Amino acid sequence: MSTSSVSKGCFVFKPSAKKRKTHSLESYFRHGCESAESSETRFRLCQDLWDKIKTDTEILQDELNRKILDSLLDFTRKCSSTRQHSDWTSQMRASEIPTAALVLGVNVPDHDMTFQSLSDLLRQSVTPHVTSVQAKECGALKHLMKKVLERLMDTVVDDDDDDEGESERPQLQKSVHCSLSTLCDWYAAKTTKSSSGTPGKKRSSPAKDEQLQQPPVVIIFKDLEAFNPRVLQDFILICSRYIDRLPLMFIFGIATSPSTIQHMLPHSVSSLLCIELFQSLSCTQHLATVIDKLVLTSHFPFKLNGKVMQVLISLFLYHDFSVRNFIKGIQLALLEHFHSQPLSVLCCKKKEALHNVTQLSQKDLIKLKDLPSFTRYLEKQEPQEQVNLTEDAHLKEVCQNLIKGLHKYHKNYYPTLRCLHTLTSSLPRYPLGKQIRELHLICLEKNVWENEDYQSAMKLLKMLAKDELIASLQRCLEILQPVKSKKMKKACVQLEELLAKFKQLDTAAEMTDNADDSFTSPVKNLQKKTDLFQLQKTLLEMNETRRSKKMSPFEILRNEALEFIDSLVKNHLSPPESQPLHEVCYYTSSATVRRHLNATPRTCIQAALSRPFYYLQNDKLKTEDGSVSNAAPDICIAYKLHLECGRLINLYDWLEAYATVVSAAEGHDPDSDSQGKVDEVKHARFIRAVSELEFLGFIKSTRQKTDHVARLTWGGC
Repeated sequence: MSTSSVSKGCFVFKPSAKKRKTHSLESYFRHGCESAESSETRFRLCQDLWDKIKTDTEILQDELNRKILDSLLDFTRKCSSTRQHSDWTSQMRASEIPTAALVLGVNVPDHDMTFQSLSDLLRQSVTPHVTSVQAKECGALKHLMKKVLERLMDTVVDDDDDDEGESERPQLQKSVHCSLSTLCDWYAAKTTKSSSGTPGKKRSSPAKDEQLQQPPVVIIFKDLEAFNPRVLQDFILICSRYIDRLPLMFIFGIATSPSTIQHMLPHSVSSLLCIELFQSLSCTQHLATVIDKLVLTSHFPFKLNGKVMQVLISLFLYHDFSVRNFIKGIQLALLEHFHSQPLSVLCCKKKEALHNVTQLSQKDLIKLKDLPSFTRYLEKQEPQEQVNLTEDAHLKEVCQNLIKGLHKYHKNYYPTLRCLHTLTSSLPRYPLGKQIRELHLICLEKNVWENEDYQSAMKLLKMLAKDELIASLQRCLEILQPVKSKKMKKACVQLEELLAKFKQLDTAAEMTDNADDSFTSPVKNLQKKTDLFQLQKTLLEMNETRRSKKMSPFEILRNEALEFIDSLVKNHLSPPESQPLHEVCYYTSSATVRRHLNATPRTCIQAALSRPFYYLQNDKLKTEDGSVSNAAPDICIAYKLHLECGRLINLYDWLEAYATVVSAAEGHDPDSDSQGKVDEVKHARFIRAVSELEFLGFIKSTRQKTDHVARLTWGGC
């Protein structure tokens, strides 16, 4: 039968990924929104911030990987130029393959972006012959060889064991034999064709021309630890025999340790490789940079509260160390915030936010009055002002002033936070945390100056030597100078005056300097102490010594500088909950983020099997006592019955109980003889349900009893 007419009428047009993503986000925003205009504005703002996160992340990734990628490019060029050299055999044995061992760390989800950047750079500046392979697609040697040849030659590779597939495959493209000799012939043809060039084109220098004629063939093994060691060994042995005809080069992506190569490859194989080690930045350093550039900045209007930040950092530290997933968590919080918060139209740059205030509807103003922060602000106002705030025009004017205040708060908060971290990060035992994110979390929870660790830090700062204190204050001045804020400019002037006074102390009497040195010398020993009891004892002794003698000019000036820092902290490091309308910028639902990013599959599966109505939305499945309806899917019925059994389940009893429930659902008379009888259809449905439960991990086969299965899970969801 001919079906040409049908085939001629079937066409598929796939939309671009960007359009699909935009459409899904837009439909997500419109779902549940009262105002179409508000949803469009929120969608646009969310889309702009989403794109900004993506762009800034890619730029940041390139900057962080620039050093190691440049080193890899230099290594590739050096190996390629060495091969072109006349005394190649004297510098490297003919069977030795240049290999770069790239240690990227255990944050495996971030590796793809690094390898993609590396491949692009290699193709642009070194060689067009670059391919990458993963362990999951190279279970056997023939699979590895086939993938390498197909991706390098961009053709169909003939597998010797796949005769049936060859006969059924449409002959649209000629297949080639799966061997490295085929790759050598292809490479020779490519280089010969490129060396001929254009007849009228001027040739370059012989050395450079020769290097361009024979670019290396780079093979990237993305996840070396996951490869079968035997497959890898055989592949290297085969490649070493063709190294004189094919300029191969390997890049090993290593997640754990360089010693992995020694564990996977015996000496007879590893001796065929000329290995050079490359170490990337640690994932914790990468995270610190991402937080510094994306989170701790006033240029990014969307903010996370302390609990959400703690969830994201905990998932990073205790789950996968993936910076990419950390950024996905920020994007998820961004999406949820703009979807669930109607006043998120004010979460944007100051000028646009002030304009959006004037566009707020009556419903939006009512929601604004219901915000807890605005309620607290309203309670502090005079009675007449509270009456005036009932008018929409005056309310919008006050709202604009509050939005300005919120932006000023952020502009002053982050420089002050960096100054405090600069002063306290070098103290012994890091009372306020070694990383700035730890100090940021403390400031988000409550007034940091009420924290005992802050008071301990200030006591330690009062014992700093002159050089250390001046250096820290100089770094604080460098932090504050670029900030365009009136209060920060005023703080800069005060800090410059303090530093000028410290410089004047250099010309003081020698007696004062000796007194300072004698007083501050215990701090050097203090940093060496690791016992908390000895540290407290030393602090008490130094306090008593300081009280018993007259303060020197340096001590007086040091206290003045620390009082200035303390006033700066108290004025600008109050938690965001103290600011009116902070809800428009801060996302606070840590439970939602945890539920999406740290999902519990078993709980979700048990909930679906126990309460199918909430997933299928079928009224026939709705029950009041928590039991499963007899009209539920077969797997739900089988799951409910298996909960009533012990450790071992008799399959025949289980089948009879299942048949009884299903028969009741079909409307059979319970007193009839056919009730509960198992026909072929019910038997097949039961077998399928049991197989699905076994696949999900609820049961397994056992040899302890005939016709029994073992139950694997206990307890409800």
